Amino acid sequence: MNIVFKMIVSLGAVAVLLSCNNTPKEGLETGDFKYLLDEFADLKIMRFQVPGWEDLSLRQKEYIYHLSEAANYGRDITWDQYCKWNLPIRHLVEKILNEYDGDRESEEFRQFLVYAKRLFFANGIHHHYAEDKFFPECSRAYFQSLIAAVGEDAKGNELLDVIYSPELYPQRRSTSPDGDIVALSAVNFYEGVNRKEVEDYYNALIDPNDATPISYGLNSKVVKENGKVVEKTWKVGGIYGPALEKICAELEKAAAVAENESQAKALHLLIDYYRTGDLKLWDDYNIAWVQDTLGAVDYINGFIEDYDDPLGRKATWEGVVNVKDFAASARTEALSANAQWFEDHSPMDPRFKKTTVKGVSAKVINVVTIAGACYPSTPIGINLPNADWIRKEYGSKSVTIANITHVYSAAARESPTSTLAEFAWDEAEIAAAKKYGDYNDEVHTDLHECLGHGSGQLLPGVSTTALGEYQSTLEEARADLFGLYYIADPKLVELGIMPDTEAYKTAYSGYIRNGIMVQFSRVEFGKRNTQAHMQNRQLIASWCYEKGVSRNIIEKKVRDGKTYFVVNDFEGLRGLFGELLAEIQRIKSEGDFAAGKNLVETYAVNIDPVLHREVLDRYAALNLKPYGGFVNPEIVPVEKDGEIVDYRLVYVDDYLQQQLDYGKKYRTL
Repeated sequence: MNIVFKMIVSLGAVAVLLSCNNTPKEGLETGDFKYLLDEFADLKIMRFQVPGWEDLSLRQKEYIYHLSEAANYGRDITWDQYCKWNLPIRHLVEKILNEYDGDRESEEFRQFLVYAKRLFFANGIHHHYAEDKFFPECSRAYFQSLIAAVGEDAKGNELLDVIYSPELYPQRRSTSPDGDIVALSAVNFYEGVNRKEVEDYYNALIDPNDATPISYGLNSKVVKENGKVVEKTWKVGGIYGPALEKICAELEKAAAVAENESQAKALHLLIDYYRTGDLKLWDDYNIAWVQDTLGAVDYINGFIEDYDDPLGRKATWEGVVNVKDFAASARTEALSANAQWFEDHSPMDPRFKKTTVKGVSAKVINVVTIAGACYPSTPIGINLPNADWIRKEYGSKSVTIANITHVYSAAARESPTSTLAEFAWDEAEIAAAKKYGDYNDEVHTDLHECLGHGSGQLLPGVSTTALGEYQSTLEEARADLFGLYYIADPKLVELGIMPDTEAYKTAYSGYIRNGIMVQFSRVEFGKRNTQAHMQNRQLIASWCYEKGVSRNIIEKKVRDGKTYFVVNDFEGLRGLFGELLAEIQRIKSEGDFAAGKNLVETYAVNIDPVLHREVLDRYAALNLKPYGGFVNPEIVPVEKDGEIVDYRLVYVDDYLQQQLDYGKKYRTL
C-alpha cells in the first residue's frame, strides 16, 4: 500500500494566506453575504457560497443531495477513529447543550461552550492540526455539575478523567522519537498491540514483488485476540456497520440519478467495497472513479488518507461533494495537457522519471459539502487516488477548490492586520505579495496537485511503505518542491498561466517567510513541529536557508528587534529547490528510510526557541486566529404536489446549531 499522494490542508505559499486570513470582529461581508460567523480559541468559522447552483439541472441537484447525505453519514466514523472516547464525550456535551436549563450566561458556562466548539471543530478531544489534547477552561467540578443537571451522573467520572487528565491520551498521533508510536497514539486504529507486532503482521502479508498491491490495512483495526494479532474490518456487518449501511443507502440513490454510466459504475463498486471490505474492490472502484472525467459533479467518499495513523497505513474517513468550475479549469487543464513536458524537464535523476505520464485529470471545483476529516477544516486541493500503481497505470484526478480559497482571500483582504505586513521585510515585498500573492497561491496549488504528486516513480522492488512514518512529510515536500521549482519556469508564461517572469518571486519570499517563521504561530511554545504539512514547509525553508547561507541566497535580517528572512537571489533559490527535489525523489524512489529520516529530523522537527518566542509574541499582537473552518450550506428539497421539484441551498449562519443538528440527524454509532 502507498498512500503518499496526500490531500493538502495548506500548501507552502497558501499557508502565508491561511496564516493571515482574518476578518474584522464584526464579520466580513461581500454584498449581503457574511463570511465570518464565529471566533473562539485559535479558530474562526466561516461559510462559503456555491456559484452556479441555480444553473444545475434537477437531476444534478438530486445527485449532489444524495452524495452529500452519504458524506454526512460518515461523521461518526471519523470521530471514533480519532479516539475511542470521542463519541461518548460528544454525546455527553450534546446532551448538555440541548437540555441544560441553568445559567448559560455565567463565565464558566461560556468556558464550557468554547470547549464544546473546539471539540466539534476537532472531531474530538485533540487539536485538529497540532494533534495535542486540549482542555476545558471551566473547572472539573463545574463540568460535573452540568453532567448532573442533565441526569448523566453515571457517566461523569470516567469521561471527566479522559477530558481533564494530561496523562491520558495526550496525543492523537504520537510522533515520539524514542517511544512506541502505536502504543502512545490515541487514534482508534490499534488496540493491545505494539509497533513491532503491527509491522510484523503486515510484513508477513505483503509480497514485495506484487506490482499491483492492495492497500493492506487501509480499512481495518488491528487488535490482539487470544494472544494473536488480527484485523477487524470496517464494513457493513463489521466495525462501523451502521454508519456504512446509511452511506450505502444514499450512494444507491445517488447512482440512480448519476450524470452518466461511468459515475453509476464507480458508485456501485464503492457500495460493494463497503459491504465486503474487500480492498481489491477498493482498487477497482478507484480505477473506475479516476476514469470518470465527463461529469460536472464529483465527490470523494471513503477511508482515504493515512495522515492520522502513526504508521501511515490506516485511513481516516472523509467526504467531499463538488461541482466543476468550467471557466477556472482552463488553467489546470493546460497543466494537465503538458504533464509529460514537466516530467521530462524536472531536475530529478532520469531513472526516477515516468517515461509516460498517464491520465492526469485536473480541474477547479467548488465544494458543496465537506464531511468527516474534511469538516469543518477542509483542504484547498485534492489529488487522488493514492495507490502508486493506479496512478502510474490509470492516472489521477487533481483539483483546486475555488470557493474555499476565495473565502480565505476575501477575508485576508478585509483584515485590519495581517502577518504579511508584520513579517515581510519592506513595502516592495508587501506590494508584490498583494499584487501576485493570491494568484500565485492558486498556481502553486495546481502545480502541487496536478503535477507534483503525480510525478516520479519507484524503482522495481521498492515498497510503497518504505519511508514509514516520514512518508507523509517527504511526499508533501516533494510535491511542494515540484510546484516551487516550476512556478518560476518560463514555460508557465508561455502557457499563459503566469503573467510574467517576475511574478513567482513573491511566492518564493512568502514560502521562506512562512516555512521558517510565520507558521510557528500555530505551535505552542516549547513544542516540536509535528504536523506533516508544517514539517514539509520547515524542511524546505530551513534546508534552503542553511545551504544558501554562503551564497547569501536567503538573508536573516534584524530591524528594531524583529527578525526577517529575505530572499536575495531568486534564481539561486530555484536551484536549491531543484536540488532538494532531486534528493527527495531519490529517497522516495529508492526507499531510503535512513536518508528520509535524517532530512526530517534535522530540518523539520525542532524549532529555534528564541525565534519561536518572537513569532508568538508578534503574532499575538495582531489578534488573529491562525486556523479556519467552515459550515456547510444545507440542501433543502422543495416539494410541490407531493413531488420534489427543486433543491434549494440555505447558507447556514450558526456553527454550533449545525453541529447539534448533525448530531441528531447523522448519529449512527
